[in-house]
Amino acid sequence: MGFLGWIFLVSIFLCFYASGSSSTDDFRQAFPIVEPDSGHTKLRLAREGLKAIERITTPIAAVAVIGPYRSGKSFLLNQLLSLSCYEGFGVGHMRDTKTKGIWVWGTPLELDIDGIKTSVLYLDTEGFESVGKSNVYDDRIFALATVMSSVLIYNLPETIREADISRLSFAIELAEEFYGRFEGQDVAFEPAKLLWLIQRDFLQGKSVQQMVNEALQQVPNNDGDRNLDQVNQIRESLAIMGDNSTAFSLPQPHLQRTKLCDMNDDELDPMYVQKREQLKELVASVIRPKIVQGKPLNGREFVSFLEQILEALNKGEIPSTGSLVEVFNKGILERCLKLYDQRMGELRLPLPEQSLQRAHGNSKEEAMKVFDGQHFGRHHAKQSVAKLNEEIEKVYKNFMLANEYQSSKLCEALYTKCEDKMDQLQVLRLPSMAKFNVGFLQCNQSFEEECVGPSKASYEQRMMKMLGKSRSQFIKEYNNRLFNWLVTFSLVMVVVGRFVIKFILLEIGAWVLFIFLETYTRMFWTAESLYYNPAWHFIVATWETIVYSPILDLDRWAVPIVVTLSIFVLYWRCYGRRKHGARLLLPLYNQKGGTSRPRSD
Repeated sequence: MGFLGWIFLVSIFLCFYASGSSSTDDFRQAFPIVEPDSGHTKLRLAREGLKAIERITTPIAAVAVIGPYRSGKSFLLNQLLSLSCYEGFGVGHMRDTKTKGIWVWGTPLELDIDGIKTSVLYLDTEGFESVGKSNVYDDRIFALATVMSSVLIYNLPETIREADISRLSFAIELAEEFYGRFEGQDVAFEPAKLLWLIQRDFLQGKSVQQMVNEALQQVPNNDGDRNLDQVNQIRESLAIMGDNSTAFSLPQPHLQRTKLCDMNDDELDPMYVQKREQLKELVASVIRPKIVQGKPLNGREFVSFLEQILEALNKGEIPSTGSLVEVFNKGILERCLKLYDQRMGELRLPLPEQSLQRAHGNSKEEAMKVFDGQHFGRHHAKQSVAKLNEEIEKVYKNFMLANEYQSSKLCEALYTKCEDKMDQLQVLRLPSMAKFNVGFLQCNQSFEEECVGPSKASYEQRMMKMLGKSRSQFIKEYNNRLFNWLVTFSLVMVVVGRFVIKFILLEIGAWVLFIFLETYTRMFWTAESLYYNPAWHFIVATWETIVYSPILDLDRWAVPIVVTLSIFVLYWRCYGRRKHGARLLLPLYNQKGGTSRPRSD
């Protein structure tokens, strides 16, 4: 292949590359941003046009033209943009492809508005009342253009009809919801400037503003007709947008309308050219950046805003302000619900029911306060408030269940701990009523202080029942065990006094105790009668003093003490007596005669 052949191939490649990238790089053309679905009832996004908007980093303002089918909207936009029909928006009578959905001119006009560089987008909308469309579809187009735009040009040929005023009812409802926020706060949406554009040569001696005012006057309704009441209600609602409404007339550019695209300004009606330039100046003077919740939108934020509107409009079979409010409040609802869940999640469960209810009330109040400061809509927002309240109550029920579970878990652990404690007190080696009472009170007090939450009431009943049963069982066995211990103790002391330390007084005292215990029960046949004897009470008091006190718990130290005493006694018997002789012994068992007998072989 020769040099010329390579140049030819490279040229073809560059042509293909340029053609493939022109759709994305060349923004000086009209792009669809919203298209109808196959049934021409709902709308969907067109990504090609959204790319042209997303690249814009400066605040955006939008000028949208709405009006009946074949009323000259596309031609008007081309005139405002100083474009011919061949390079601007497609004009219906000269091309087969007419405007479907909403189109945008890809290259925005750059204006300095109040010292802020603003990108102004011009939007062309599909006309109303065309063949093969439903009124619901027209309402969606109208509502979308109303919410998106900063300036809404209502392009009307000849005159204002009642249907044109009625179509504004949806826009008025939107205005009441979104444009009428609380005084002193940021508005949800900055109201669009409504520009009544009447294209007509003669106004019968009236100005276009007078014509609009007369069309919006109340209709007499002496008979109380409901339809007329609705008509007058729409006229009353228009007062909301009264401060943002302007009327303007534009004469016909030329009698031969089919040839307008081929005419220059010097061929058009001079009056039209003059009024067109005035219209450009009027639009530039009233336009402002699109504001949502006090913040101007750049390209990406504007596209996100558009997606929200479209989702809301397509949500139901018939678009409604309620569906718009619901979708726009969806993100705010999620944030407020997350805030409530976060505040409640900071609690350390379990809690008393009143404390949990108080925390629920405070967290709910905080979430509602945030919602009140950020939500969209005034009237239909009540539905969103009800939904937020419903979702909060669902989350609160989960926290209540979690609190009940944690309360039951904690109280069960405390109950089991007390039950084990009572079982341990039942089997003390040295039974002590004082020690049992201390353990009883500690267990009861710890349960009362630490067991909290909704399960406390039921566990309190179980606790009282268990403690009462343990107490009665301990008292029942206490005297019997103490009696057996005293009998055993008296016999042990007899042996110790007689053979270990040889202390006769200790032996005598032990015998007296043993004889008293045995003979008393033999005489009165039952041991229980002993427990009412004053002598027995004295023995019990002495026993309690010895066995348990705040300083010494003999039940715990009995084994170490016995072992220590045993070692001491063995040491004294084996080593101490040999070293010190009879002087260390108690002189109770010395033999008579004073001298020892001689040792025998």
